[in-house]
Amino acid sequence: MSDAAPRALLIGATGLVGQAVARCGHSLPLTLLARRLVEAGAGHRAMTADPGEWAEIIAAERPGILISCLGTTIRQAGSQDAFRAVDHDLLLACARAAKAAGTAHMIAVSSVGAAAHSANFYLRTKGEVEEELRALNFLRLDLMRPGLLTGDRRGPKRIGEGLAMLAAPFTDALLHGSLRRYRSIPAETVARAIVAAASLAAPGHFVHENDAMQQLAD
Repeated sequence: MSDAAPRALLIGATGLVGQAVARCGHSLPLTLLARRLVEAGAGHRAMTADPGEWAEIIAAERPGILISCLGTTIRQAGSQDAFRAVDHDLLLACARAAKAAGTAHMIAVSSVGAAAHSANFYLRTKGEVEEELRALNFLRLDLMRPGLLTGDRRGPKRIGEGLAMLAAPFTDALLHGSLRRYRSIPAETVARAIVAAASLAAPGHFVHENDAMQQLAD
């Protein structure tokens, strides 16, 4: 780990992708900001705080890179409003605090199909977040757009989710051409792509779908 490497602050460290980033990000100095205690590996440190305090903490930390692996579902959150409070409001509050503090680079996990004008509430929210992140004009913005995330999920298992993961190898084989973006992808692969993107310095806004994340992760 280089002393010159910018410290990255990770929100969403308790989720499937966030946990994977913490495990594989050995070359990236990480601060893990979570609402409950998380294990920080060598070279990382963990901070625990109520999400309402995260923006203030980020402003004080002044990270070089902000990584957001925040993500819930309407079912997990309990309502559309509760979902939006996390995936839109909390994420953008953290992003604005980071930008105001001088953070130059942001990496955010979004979703394949994200579009601000989508008829689907989930995808519309993700698309609106993407647009608002672009409007903040980070020097570099990387948006990860995975399809179905596969991996060992902690907590209660949902039948539909389990069936989707079992079917993924078969459905993936049917997705070709422009539909490849909808293929499933291991959370570990997305995490490796995030860590790789953190080392990229070229300015601009970049969207990484399935194939691009696979290439970054290799």
